[in-house]
Amino acid sequence: MDRNVTLMRSYNTRGSGLASPSARARMVDRLRQQGIQCERVLDAVNTIPRHIFMDEAFSGRAYEDTALPIGYNQTISQPYIVARMTEALLQGGCHKKILEVGTGSGYQAAILSKLVEQVYSVERIEALIKLARSRFMTLGIRNIRLKHTDGHWGWEDYATYDGILVTAAPAEIPQELLFQLVEGGRLIIPVGEAGKQRLQVITRCSNSFEIDDLEDVSFVPLRIGNQ
Repeated sequence: MDRNVTLMRSYNTRGSGLASPSARARMVDRLRQQGIQCERVLDAVNTIPRHIFMDEAFSGRAYEDTALPIGYNQTISQPYIVARMTEALLQGGCHKKILEVGTGSGYQAAILSKLVEQVYSVERIEALIKLARSRFMTLGIRNIRLKHTDGHWGWEDYATYDGILVTAAPAEIPQELLFQLVEGGRLIIPVGEAGKQRLQVITRCSNSFEIDDLEDVSFVPLRIGNQ
């Protein structure tokens, strides 16, 4: 068995000090002050212990409002961005089946698992898939399916989706993702080159798409190919 997986299973899911439930409660209060209004999203953030989705060396910083490294030149997004994207996704209506592009640490998928019936998540870095899977097992999360693949292609086997959330930024919106949405479905995605990225909401309307800008963001690039 992978040593990282073994360590994860013995990890303290409650945490102590800065990684305690009270730290999560303070983070939720901060998210409210930053404008997150959906109580379902806030409840999910309060439920999922962010510190187990990163190396234990960073657990003391888990509830700061900042992105943190998770290895392989990837990061776990800051709590505000996770909540903001999740809230924007839920505003689209029906949420039985959601695709996440970019599993990363697994934190965003874990939040979604508390809010929708089924989460499908794809990741190009196989080692991150293994770590995320072990974390979901630790938390008893069973409604997330994972696939090691290039995120530009989505996951056609289970399309169409009520919503798609992308956790890395392509220079342009991948066309495959647009056509894996149901009519009325929403794609939440950061788009653009480093330093010029905008978080966008794309809604499918029959064979056309409406695009709305939310805010400036900073994400790692959505890369091509598997690793």
